[in-house]
Amino acid sequence: MEIAMNSHVGCVRQINEDYYACVVTLHGKVLAIVADGMGGHRAGDVASRMAVERIVRELRDLEADLDPTDEREKLMDAILHANEEVYTYAEEHPECSGMGTTVVATLLGPEGGVTAHIGDSRIYLLNGTSDLIQHTEDHTLVQELIKSGQISAEEAAVHPQRNVVMRALGTEKDVRIDLGSFTWSQGDVILLCSDGLTNKVTSAAIRKELEAPVTLQEQVDALVQQAIDAGGTDNITLVAVRNTSMVVNEGRGG
Repeated sequence: MEIAMNSHVGCVRQINEDYYACVVTLHGKVLAIVADGMGGHRAGDVASRMAVERIVRELRDLEADLDPTDEREKLMDAILHANEEVYTYAEEHPECSGMGTTVVATLLGPEGGVTAHIGDSRIYLLNGTSDLIQHTEDHTLVQELIKSGQISAEEAAVHPQRNVVMRALGTEKDVRIDLGSFTWSQGDVILLCSDGLTNKVTSAAIRKELEAPVTLQEQVDALVQQAIDAGGTDNITLVAVRNTSMVVNEGRGG
């Protein structure tokens, strides 16, 4: 697998509240995570970092030969434990009261992977037919309005409350995590990203860039630059993994 990552503070924010990781587990699976913190400095950045680091600690030594159901359960448990940690920390530190974070995570093998998410960060799959599939559903007010037929997707894109998140990690003692799974083939790409990308770059533009005849890192860097060129009003974070025969290289950061 080929891995590419980039995170940029954007053009407006002073602090990057996004955090991410892409690591290889003890038995060769790839664990990718993107978290978009909320609550301001000394809050959102703390929440996203704590969540990602807790998930990595719990899954880095994941046992071998688990079936997808077991992997989904392990991934969900790790995120729920991260929720407990962030929620407890906020209760014990008044300066971080109300902090939270989105999380999208996937555990990947050669044939497919399992996913988990909460919030409005996203996972996309670019498959061999050049279809870009949004694998996650945003936990936002405008998404609920779309589902109920009150507004269209076009209206949602400019809705004044489009950034209102209905579910996030760390904001409540008990949270609900959406789980999923997918299969993929050689050449397919999984993209995890914060809404700093998707609020500025269309899915068509994302697909076009991921099809460009350059390296995956160059594609990711170009997508970040597109979001910056469009105003960069939020932090922008991407983690991409391409299914190839290449040796996986570990990387992580925030």
